[in-house]
Amino acid sequence: MAKSSTLFEGLLLSLRHLKPLLVQFAKTIFLSTLLFFPFQTSAFSQGVGFVGPASVSELAADLSGAVVNIGTSRPVVGGGGDPFPDLPPGSPLRELFEGLNPNLGQGQERMGEARSLGSGFLISENGFVVTNNHVIVGASEILVYTSQGQRYVAEVVGVDEKTDLAVLKISSGHPFPFVEFGNSDSAEVGDWVMAVGNPFGLGGSVSLGIVSARNRDFNSGPYDDYIQTDAAINLGNSGGPLFDMNGDVMGIVTALISQEGSSGGLGFAVPGNLASPIIDQLIEFGETRRGWLGVSIQEVGENLAASVGLSAAIGVLIADVTAGGPSDGMLLEGDIILVFDDAPIIDWKDLPRIVAQTAVGNASIMRVYRNGEIVEIGVTLGELEEGEKLIAQNRQTQTREQIISRELILETPTEIIDDGKRLQLSNSDLLGFDVVETNEQLLNNMGWGKNVKGLAVIFVEPESIAFEMGVRAGLILSQVDKVEVDSIEEMESLLAMALESGSEAILLKLSDTSGINRFVAVPLS
Repeated sequence: MAKSSTLFEGLLLSLRHLKPLLVQFAKTIFLSTLLFFPFQTSAFSQGVGFVGPASVSELAADLSGAVVNIGTSRPVVGGGGDPFPDLPPGSPLRELFEGLNPNLGQGQERMGEARSLGSGFLISENGFVVTNNHVIVGASEILVYTSQGQRYVAEVVGVDEKTDLAVLKISSGHPFPFVEFGNSDSAEVGDWVMAVGNPFGLGGSVSLGIVSARNRDFNSGPYDDYIQTDAAINLGNSGGPLFDMNGDVMGIVTALISQEGSSGGLGFAVPGNLASPIIDQLIEFGETRRGWLGVSIQEVGENLAASVGLSAAIGVLIADVTAGGPSDGMLLEGDIILVFDDAPIIDWKDLPRIVAQTAVGNASIMRVYRNGEIVEIGVTLGELEEGEKLIAQNRQTQTREQIISRELILETPTEIIDDGKRLQLSNSDLLGFDVVETNEQLLNNMGWGKNVKGLAVIFVEPESIAFEMGVRAGLILSQVDKVEVDSIEEMESLLAMALESGSEAILLKLSDTSGINRFVAVPLS
């Protein structure tokens, strides 16, 4: 039975690598009197001390008019369950919410209305409001409440699920107060910041803290680049601004990590420099129009760098080039992009962020490491949203995972295996997996087309480095050291050459049935 609607809902965000913690999205905004308290740290060993801001009351008062509360409602199937499972019996907040609607959680299952609260802030005098997408997603009605007590029905201008951003529009006969984005790249660890929001529906809350860390990445998408703060962030703060001490918006509060949904000193905000161009696109077009390079990429690790003769593990490797995309005929599989439009690519996630923020149609110049040399290549960027459609057309998506085991291969007819000879591979211990030459019947069993070239991976040692790198049975090995292979003899010859030359690692190209390529550098020591 579906849970009954609640006054506000905590949106849980599962963050990889943080399984023991409940990561909960916040929701709100507003501003009122600031409870001032000074911060003072112990002195440095040299006897030099420092004190935090004496008060931010004037700053809070100046910004209060631009911060808003956002209330949403959406239809749900209600029931008789506890409408406030996160609030203990006897809690003042529980009594408050139950008093607002004593019928919640009573009676038979029926259609009801779920209400939630969130935060936002005005960025223009004509009523554009920024918030989180998860604050308003699925809402049948969105209301914006200002600090002056006025209520407005809001329209959705545009949303971006990839960065969890949304832009709303409210209208009035007079100009609205608004705030502006600052340069979030200038925010350093230890800088003071102020979060403004509506935690647990308690409007007018201000909290003070510092930037605890930069560039937090939770592997939830290619645009993860959060500012971490210890300013109190609770359920209801989502969509609210994170200000610096100049009153500029450094980020948009998006998530918290907590075991119980209350502040644990771990709040996260989308940086303003990442959000601002997306917001501009949503206002201008009603949608995002990100630049698109038309490639699949992967990280360059130390083994991979060594296998291609690169002195350091930097840049991003091109695993696949989309047919008909902007880079088709320009970039090659195995290329490593080191610089994009004068921006060095240090981490592999740098590239999608930079490309996404580059205008569609821009003529971009890249420095690419190819076959031991650095070359310059120019590409005119396409549009990501159109590119995703092209990729879907090009790729025949498989509905089930193809896993081929050693036992399955051994049970196939003898004409496929040729008396088992093709299972013999002298270097299987070195690589950590076994391969077999293919024919039409075997490829059909594996879910491949008959024209596929390469060797079929039939077994991977569970404790091998290859397994850790994602090599699995059912993949096709098509290249060794950028040379195409179609027989075990060819593969063994290339392995022997690599060993004789003293190579630290060997570069392998593998593909799955959906056409996705991956390069793996297996150590030879």
